[in-house]
Amino acid sequence: MLKLVGVTKTLGRQQVLRGVDLAVPEGKLTTIIGRSGEGKSVLLKHMIGLLQPDSGEVWVDNVEISRLRGHALNEVRKRFAMLFQGAALFDSLTVFENVAFPLRERLRLKGPEVTSRVEEKLDQVGLTGMGHKFPAELSGGMRKRAGLARALVMQPEIMLFDEPTTGLDPLMAKSIHDLITSMQRRFRFTAVMVSHEIPEIFGISDYVAILKQGKIAAMAEPIEFQRTTDPEIREFISVGGTVLMGNSGSAS
Repeated sequence: MLKLVGVTKTLGRQQVLRGVDLAVPEGKLTTIIGRSGEGKSVLLKHMIGLLQPDSGEVWVDNVEISRLRGHALNEVRKRFAMLFQGAALFDSLTVFENVAFPLRERLRLKGPEVTSRVEEKLDQVGLTGMGHKFPAELSGGMRKRAGLARALVMQPEIMLFDEPTTGLDPLMAKSIHDLITSMQRRFRFTAVMVSHEIPEIFGISDYVAILKQGKIAAMAEPIEFQRTTDPEIREFISVGGTVLMGNSGSAS
C-alpha cells in the first residue's frame, strides 16, 4: 500500500535522507526507530506528501505522489490520517468540536450524523462524556486520545503516528500504545509509527525498521529484528547490555 523508492532529501545544508527504500505491509503496524536527528519525522512527512523528495518515488498503491500537487494530492491524502506529537488540537474548540472538525470541513456532514460519529470515536478511545471539555482541561494522555479520535473519525486507510507518547510518563505511554494497537487490530488500517520507546515497541509492532545514516538499515518482525548482528543496531536497542526479545521471554 505504501512504498518509498530511493528517496533523498536535503534540508538546508544537511542531507537527511540518502536513498530510503521502504515497503510498508498493508494492514500492519510498522514502527520506525532511530537516533535523534536521523530524519524519522521527515520520512513520515514524505509519506503523506507534506514534503517532496529531491529524488526518488513515493507510492500509495499504484499512485506515485511525490510530484502531485493541489486537488490530485488532496485526493490521495484523504486516505491518510496523522497523529502528531502534541496531538495538534485547536485550543479554542472543545474536544467534541475538534473531533467533528474534519467531518464538517472535509465531508460537509451536519447534525445527528456528526454527533453520532464523534461520540462513537470518543467512546472508543476512552473519552466518553468528555466532549464538552477544552484541550487545556485535559491531561497529556487525554489530549493524545482526543487527537487519535479526530484522526480515526475519518476512517482512514493509513495512519501515521509521529512520536505519539512524547512527554508521557511510562504508564500513560503504555496505555496510549495499547490503545493504538487495539484500534489498529480492530479497524485494520495500515499504520506507520515513529517511536523512541525501546523496548516497548517490540511488543506492539508487526514490523520494526531502523533509519540509520539516511537509509533503512534493517526491517523485520520484532523477534527477528532483535537478533541482528549489526553492532550499532544492537547497541541502540539494548537495555542494560541485554537485547530484549519482545514477548518471547528470552534474551540473546
